[in-house]
Amino acid sequence: MTRYLISFPGDAMEHIPDADEPEVARAAHAVVDEAKKAGVYVFAGGLDEDVEPVMVAGDGTVTAGTYPQTKEQWGGVTIVDVPTREAALEWAAKIAAACRCAQEVREFMFDPLV
Repeated sequence: MTRYLISFPGDAMEHIPDADEPEVARAAHAVVDEAKKAGVYVFAGGLDEDVEPVMVAGDGTVTAGTYPQTKEQWGGVTIVDVPTREAALEWAAKIAAACRCAQEVREFMFDPLV
């Protein structure tokens, strides 16, 4: 099995009217429940955009901000553990339909020590 990151940027859902947000949340949670029942769920969650990110250097120094190229990278993430890329794409399509926005799919590198 291989783990895949399925994600979308924070502003990808801005087109959804406030009145539709509860329906979108129910649909998204239904996909997570389906993934759990299928045994492919690893993790899902959204980043709290009200909490500013920080950078922590190797010496422990903490500074406000993030890498410039990642500032708007993720709003929501799901990690699935599936046998094929095609299976990951199928889960991404379900998440895209539920969240009403396109999803990016990336494969995690194999780590023999994990």
